[in-house]
Amino acid sequence: METGFRKWIIVITVVLCCLLELIDTSIVNVALTQMMGNLSATQQEVSWVIASYGIANVIVIPMTGFLAEQFGRKNYYLVSVILFTLASMACGQSTNLWELVAFRFIQGIGGGALMATSQAILIDTFPPKQLPLGQALFGMGVIIGPTIGPTLGGYIVENYDWPWIFYVNVPVGILASIFTILFIRDPERIKNAIPKPLREIDWAGVGLLILGVGSMQLVLEQGETEDWFDSTYILSFTALAVIGIVGFIWRELTAKAPIVDLRILTKSRNLAVGAFLSFVLGFGLFASVFVFPIFTQRILGFTAEQTGYLLLPGALASGFMMPIIGRMLQAGVPQKLMIPIGFTIFFFFTFWMAAKISPTAGESDFFWPLIVRGVGLGLIFLPITTMSLAGLQGKDAGQAAGLTGMIRQLGGSFGVAIVGTYLERTIQANRIALLPNISLYNPETAQRIQAFTQGFMAKGFPANQASQQAYAALEGVLMKQVSLITYSQVFTSLGLFFLACLPLILLVKRAKRGEAIDLNAAH
Repeated sequence: METGFRKWIIVITVVLCCLLELIDTSIVNVALTQMMGNLSATQQEVSWVIASYGIANVIVIPMTGFLAEQFGRKNYYLVSVILFTLASMACGQSTNLWELVAFRFIQGIGGGALMATSQAILIDTFPPKQLPLGQALFGMGVIIGPTIGPTLGGYIVENYDWPWIFYVNVPVGILASIFTILFIRDPERIKNAIPKPLREIDWAGVGLLILGVGSMQLVLEQGETEDWFDSTYILSFTALAVIGIVGFIWRELTAKAPIVDLRILTKSRNLAVGAFLSFVLGFGLFASVFVFPIFTQRILGFTAEQTGYLLLPGALASGFMMPIIGRMLQAGVPQKLMIPIGFTIFFFFTFWMAAKISPTAGESDFFWPLIVRGVGLGLIFLPITTMSLAGLQGKDAGQAAGLTGMIRQLGGSFGVAIVGTYLERTIQANRIALLPNISLYNPETAQRIQAFTQGFMAKGFPANQASQQAYAALEGVLMKQVSLITYSQVFTSLGLFFLACLPLILLVKRAKRGEAIDLNAAH
């Protein structure tokens, strides 16, 4: 355990690194249009800038426990910080799209380690009685990072060029590297660990993990772009994902020294439930951050910067809640009580958002719902994390932390993929459903077209051109109404999904008094 100045320097270092990694999962989204123009890329091609980072992330996260033990946690963390920093610089210097995609993949490899290893370092920094506080500080990064990504990205895109979304990582990365060298230390168990000979490493598990989880992430990232299972490309990678995941599960359950020990799921019922709830958390966190900016920018005409600033107070509310929730857990408030409250609050947020969606909605309409979202996510993340890891010790704790981190990341990928597909398909379905109400034989429709036509003629358009413009304007009104209905349905469905998962809390086994989380060996 650390004390005094060293303790808080370590806290600042790892929370900053965690924030950097998670900000980079969403900061790129608002810069894609600018990248398309500067790099002469199509929308389908530029989506690989996001996909490559996510694929690398989700492959590395579950392996961090093994890699930290093999090479030493401090060494592994330092190399990861440096790799992330150098890759960020290289991303900004990229002169073509595929160069950028390659460097984003390398950045994702370094970033995945930052996310998982930061948690373990924080836990080692605090004494056992303050473990919830350490988890709370880690949780601030997890919840705030994806939310402030669009804020920072929007500001940079509005005021600078897209490479600066990567350059901002460099000074923080340099500072984090120096602090890691000077202040972070390995716990005794890792210091004294003997690295495995290369021939004893579970290479089959590594290969199957890369094949299965990497292919699944690729399908989720590229599915909508490629029209899902109408594409041979997506079908092929879906088959590879199934083969890889089934093979990986079989290998890790039977190997003597697996790279990811899945058998820990049978040792703790709370971990098994917590892993699924982590998936739900990732689903809600990333899906809501994904859908809200699309709605405000496409339908309400907000700029990326406006949308980012609108998301910021909710993110700060999550950060404010984390230490409070940590204190509550420390005082003995059971996770089994806090998680349902968090789920219910998130459900309330989605229905409030669905009710606020209208063509006249402004920034003030979304302020309080987003604050409620931040409070709800705060009440979900920390109790799930402490519940999942309570009672596990040594290597088991490290494996469990990496596993839940990977599942949370996959939950986010599923959330974005499903919501994106739902939006596209439901908009078309709602348009077809509303079309019968728009008929030339309907007096109200005829009056609307006539009013549009006269308006365009008053602006100097010839009669035939004004008539065409009137029909186009009517189509615009129709699509705006269709979009408003669809976005409202998305938020409602998201809330119902959270509500449907509430009964899982009944499976949670209440921790025994004094049962602690031992993450001294984690990652």
